[in-house]
Formats: sequence, C-alpha cells, structure tokens
Amino acid sequence: MHSSPLEAYSNVQKATMNGSEIEAFILNDAALKLKHCQDNWEDNKGFNEKLNKALKFNQQIWNFFQSEMINPYNSLPEKFKKDILSLSLFINKRIFEIMAYPAPEKLEAIININLNLAEGLKSPQMR
Repeated sequence: MHSSPLEAYSNVQKATMNGSEIEAFILNDAALKLKHCQDNWEDNKGFNEKLNKALKFNQQIWNFFQSEMINPYNSLPEKFKKDILSLSLFINKRIFEIMAYPAPEKLEAIININLNLAEGLKSPQMR
C-alpha cells in the first residue's frame, strides 16, 4: 500500500519510463535534494545528515555514469562518453570539496549540471 497518492503516481510513472527518462528523473531528484540543502543551510536539525545523504546520492549516480561510460559495450559516441566522464570527475571532486569545506554556493554547480543533463535526456534525440 502506498503512503500517499503522490507516491503511487510516482511509482506508476517510473514503471512506464524508458531508460533516458529514468535517468532524467533521478538526476532531477538528486538536484532537488541538493537544492533543499542549499535553501535550508542554516537549519541545524539533522542538516549534516541530510547534506551527506544528498551528496552520497549524487556520488552514486555519477559513479554509475562513470561505470556505464567505460563499459566496452556502451554504444554511445566517444565524445559524449568523454564529456560525461569529465563531468563525473568534476562532480566527484566538488562533492569531496563540499564534504571537507561545506558551503551552500558550492552546491550550485552540481545542481545545474544535474538539471541540464536531465533536460537533455528528456529531449527527443535521446529517446
């Protein structure tokens, strides 16, 4: 049983998405988690735990992209794979920087990259 109609809708929506749409959904979700942390930076109630969860979630996504880009059976164009690998290295570096020296403005680059890539994955060329 779903705890809310929104959760039920979200589960149905995910079940009917193609691969690019799922990736876009996950990137949007990751960006929203970071944006929530950025907007609530001064909220001390469990903030560090929320920030760490959001950063780790983003890290897992980008680690997955890394593994997909180096997969020898991946048929994406080489330039695209290199660009995604480059972005993933930047994001990993930024995540470690935020963990070591937290600051809300440091989240902005990851949020923007996630949202822009998600938007690109929604485009008709990626389907």
